[in-house]
Order: sequence, then C-alpha cells, then structure tokens
Amino acid sequence: MSIFRNHTPKRRNINGNVNTYGDHRTDLKLDFKDRCGYCNDVDNLRFIWFEIDHFIPKKRNKKQFLTIKTETDYSNLVYSCRSCNNAKRNKWPSNDENVPNINNEGFIDPCDDEYNSQFNRLNSGRITPETDLGDWMYNAMKLYKPQHEILWNIEQLHELIKEVRALVAKSPNDDIDLMKRLIKLYNTYDDYIQKLFKH
Repeated sequence: MSIFRNHTPKRRNINGNVNTYGDHRTDLKLDFKDRCGYCNDVDNLRFIWFEIDHFIPKKRNKKQFLTIKTETDYSNLVYSCRSCNNAKRNKWPSNDENVPNINNEGFIDPCDDEYNSQFNRLNSGRITPETDLGDWMYNAMKLYKPQHEILWNIEQLHELIKEVRALVAKSPNDDIDLMKRLIKLYNTYDDYIQKLFKH
C-alpha cells in the first residue's frame, strides 16, 4: 500500500473580481499542482483538458442551488479531470449547501487534509476507499476506473526512467545491466500507454 497523494492542494485566498469562473483556471492549475483535486491524476497525461468543478454544485435538479457563494468564488472551485467532474456532477446528498456530507454520504473538499485519509493506493496504483465516506465518494466519482491506476503507473514509470537515464549518463562505460533495466522500464511504460488508449 502507498499513500493516496503526497500533496494536499491548498487554495490561495483569491478574491479578485473575474467575469467567469473559468478565469481562475491558471490559479487553480497552480494551487492544485497540475492535478485533479479528486483523483490526483496529473493533467499532462490526459488527452482532454481539465475542467473546473464547483465543489458545492451551482445547480441541482435544474434549479439554482449555490446561494452562499458566487459562481466565481475561488474557495468553491476545484481543478478536476473530466472523469471526476462528470461523475460528481451535481451530487450533494445532504440537500443543504452548508453540509457537504451526512451519514457517510457526500463529499470532503479535496483541499481539506481529511480528504487524504479517505483513500489509499495499492502498489498497483489502484485507488481504494479507507472509510465509509471514502467508499461513497469512491463510487460516486467512479475512482475505480482503470484509467486512474494506469495514469499513476505511467507517472511512476516516468520517474524511474528519469532516474535510470541519469545513472546511464553517469556510467563510465556501456553498463549492460543499466541498459537492460532502462529497456524493461520503457517496455512497461509503453504497455501502460497502450492500456490508456484502450480506455
């Protein structure tokens, strides 16, 4: 098992007026360190642009729901992959915008340190729920989708490849064992890339 994520995103206190919530994209990308607040996937491995989620939904059942904050309030925005944003949509089990979760159903703001304790990762990269509320969020946001495991593995392999490349560059001669390790890593990396295209 490994930890779900190494960094809890923290929103800066941004109060400036903007025309649309989309104007906050650059700041959100920075505060969330180029990662989805919900699944922790990195955005540069995705084919589709990341989106901006309203943690407290703007609308529910086609009716205005968000009243305690404006649509552009930075403190309510989450940098999100399309998969998590589409899965979360306007789910809000408490039906009270002041209550994000009730009876182990609902959400924890991904900028809250408590969010990290809801999930873990298997050594395979698969996300697993650790609490009853985590289990509800896991299913609501479809964190069981293989793409999250695949993207995590691609990211881990990319880091290993960088390490081995550095070792190869420092090697005084052609180190066959290092070259074999690098080729094996590249082959595994390519296998995950191919899996990603299938999902």
